[in-house]
Amino acid sequence: MLADIDTWVLDLDNTLYSARSALAEQLTHGILSTIAQHYGTDLDGARRIQSDLVAEYGTSLRGAMVTGTIDPHTFLDFERRLDYTVIGPDPLLATALRSLPGRRYVYTNGSAYHAEQALGQLGLADCIDGVFDILAGDLIPKPYAESLDAFLARFAVDPSRAAMIDDLEVNLTLPHERGMTTAWVTHEAFADGTPYQLLAPKRWQVRDLPAFLGHLATGGAS
Repeated sequence: MLADIDTWVLDLDNTLYSARSALAEQLTHGILSTIAQHYGTDLDGARRIQSDLVAEYGTSLRGAMVTGTIDPHTFLDFERRLDYTVIGPDPLLATALRSLPGRRYVYTNGSAYHAEQALGQLGLADCIDGVFDILAGDLIPKPYAESLDAFLARFAVDPSRAAMIDDLEVNLTLPHERGMTTAWVTHEAFADGTPYQLLAPKRWQVRDLPAFLGHLATGGAS
């Protein structure tokens, strides 16, 4: 598999750091607080609104822009109030990423600022060749084709020679259809205790990302 891939496409939130981390909690609270303020509701109401927006439009931001008049920079401003020091270096993941040949990009529905801060705290900044954020995608998020096409064009990526890793299975459907190898990060333990499983040709489910990338770097099969 490794010989066939020259581009690694990595989601950020809940992928390069755990969905159970304090940063993930802050991120969720920041989004809900912003929605609550914009729509004039409480946090419970914001959760219901967010669920509807994500289901219909892919992200809370996209939905708030379509259904309301919020400025995207205003919506994303909460990221600048997050405490990124709650996450720390992940040397195992850094080593695994550095072992991969070719280019490594972060493809996120968040902002480049958020990605840069998180990558810096994780000790992964020098493992990444570029960041494609929601603003680079003209505010059209994953999993929409317009977003994926813009990413592929920006970095001249051949899907047949790329692998995409994300914690949301819906974000991997179109990339897989385009010919990309995909890995769905779940952080959930498998019944047999293994850190990753091959679901179908070029489709993986992953609990332990450093272990999975290390497997590929040592010649793991596709």
